Amino acid sequence: MPNLQYAGPKGLVRFALFRRLISIGSARESDIMLNGIDVAPAHATLTREPGRYRLESTARSNVFFVNGKKSRAHDLRHGDLVVLGGVELSFSTVDLPPEPEDQASEAIQLAAMQRLHDFSRLLTAPADLGGLIDELIDQIVALTGASKGFLVLAKADGYTVQVARNLDRQPVDDPARLLSDDIIRDVITSKRGQIISDALHDTRFQNSLSVINLKLSSVMCAPLLVRGELLGVLYVGNDKIIDLFHPAQLKTLEVFASQAALFIKTAQLMHELRDENDGLHERLELARFGSLIGTCPQMVEVYKRVERVATTDITVLIGGETGTGKELIAHEIHNRSSRADEAFITVNCGAIPENLIESELFGHAKGSFTGAVSNQIGKFQAADKGTIFLDEIGELPLALQVKLLRVIQERKVQRVGDSRSHSVDIRIVAATNRNLLREVKEGRFREDLYFRLNVIGIELPPLRDRGDDVVLIAKYFILRFGEEFGNKLDPETCFDESCVRAMMGFAWPGNIRQLENHIKKALVLADGPKLSSVDLDLDLPDGAESLDSLVPLAEARDLWQRTYINKILALNSGNRTKTARDLGVDPRTIFRHLEKEEKERQQ
Repeated sequence: MPNLQYAGPKGLVRFALFRRLISIGSARESDIMLNGIDVAPAHATLTREPGRYRLESTARSNVFFVNGKKSRAHDLRHGDLVVLGGVELSFSTVDLPPEPEDQASEAIQLAAMQRLHDFSRLLTAPADLGGLIDELIDQIVALTGASKGFLVLAKADGYTVQVARNLDRQPVDDPARLLSDDIIRDVITSKRGQIISDALHDTRFQNSLSVINLKLSSVMCAPLLVRGELLGVLYVGNDKIIDLFHPAQLKTLEVFASQAALFIKTAQLMHELRDENDGLHERLELARFGSLIGTCPQMVEVYKRVERVATTDITVLIGGETGTGKELIAHEIHNRSSRADEAFITVNCGAIPENLIESELFGHAKGSFTGAVSNQIGKFQAADKGTIFLDEIGELPLALQVKLLRVIQERKVQRVGDSRSHSVDIRIVAATNRNLLREVKEGRFREDLYFRLNVIGIELPPLRDRGDDVVLIAKYFILRFGEEFGNKLDPETCFDESCVRAMMGFAWPGNIRQLENHIKKALVLADGPKLSSVDLDLDLPDGAESLDSLVPLAEARDLWQRTYINKILALNSGNRTKTARDLGVDPRTIFRHLEKEEKERQQ
């Protein structure tokens, strides 16, 4: 078999010329790789045609010498000496015995496997999609002996050329004009790989203007398929040689096409996911009021009221069940006011021991009680020029309510053990989950203080009355906590129908805080791309969905809440403090529940 040979560092090296097109250069992808210092990556090509072997440079600067004469194209004859980039080769037609066909095929398969292995390694390393596809086409062009290769993506109204590369590993200018519409359409329609050995004389394309105008010779195409879905085709061709490609090469091309289809589809899905997430972010921004999320009519009215009162210094009383976001509303009032750059001080009136709350609110003088080793300002003075938020104001003892009323009226505080008063410039926002009017009637809250606090009232609706907001907020929590808990679910598609129905039908006694806890638990424990009602632990009480036991809505809510609290109490072995913490409610709520249960048992 004809061959090229040269003297390498380990002896004579021979290259059998059994292929129709052979690339020569310093690039690893070259069929004949030479290490000469002046050898270009793709220096020349050797084309086998009937009765001759033609050596041609791939660029004007890539010259070579044949028998001492400079050339860029030459028909080789037995015994020719070729100097290419400083490497001397000799061309022979008789030195090697004829290589068996199966041995040549084995060499081709081995080269294909090596290139596929190299490309697979690239897929495991960080890389951009464009660079991977370029490398893929370069490998295919080098492996098949084509002069150009294309990755074509199918569209509803035709196709688009995504990548076009030549033998020099460079982009092809104006690639669309080099492709045959008829050949691509035939592969797209059939979804089968094809070899066109002599396109100009192929009866299937004898009337194809694109084939005639391009004077195509050898073309090979393989479809990009993922689970039956056609993404496009891989297309390689050579306009000089007929019968260049054979079935073994088509099999190799189809393997590369399978690899390409998988990562192209993955890239498309990731792009769609990013678009969906961007869309969700946009919708959340449209549904966002500062740090609050919701679009139901009740919340829209709340937003309007907040915007109106924020620019004034009017005292505001925020009502609503535990976990509805009262502190967030207080923050929004402060952030939208002229005091936004000053302090925002929060006081939980139900969490401070009664014997310390006066000192906590108003401060104390040194020596006023045991442990008072220095003068200490209270929360009201700390909030000077800013806003003080009195959370759970309904828990404030009656004795302190009198002193708070005086502070509100006079805007002065007197520290424990101090005879002097200190002026404060503050905005007061209070919040409660109690019905303060009922507390006033039952003598547990001062009426005059109630009217001082409730200059403007804002009532937050419970989550169960906010309609679709529960799903919108759940998607926000998936987006917010997914990465933190290592479960990057798609917020738009991660809830199955049972989960959405359960979230919409659940009473949510702990409101948004409870929903947040359920979402966090599901992100940690759930498997799979979708969350169910079981994953969110939203089992309804027995009989809750039975049409034979219909009760008024208020009674049904009360029944469900009592059943649910009892269930959590049982899980916590009767530990009331842990139950209150799990449900996100004040411990007094659990105590009142148990007192009510005990009274009913005694009746």
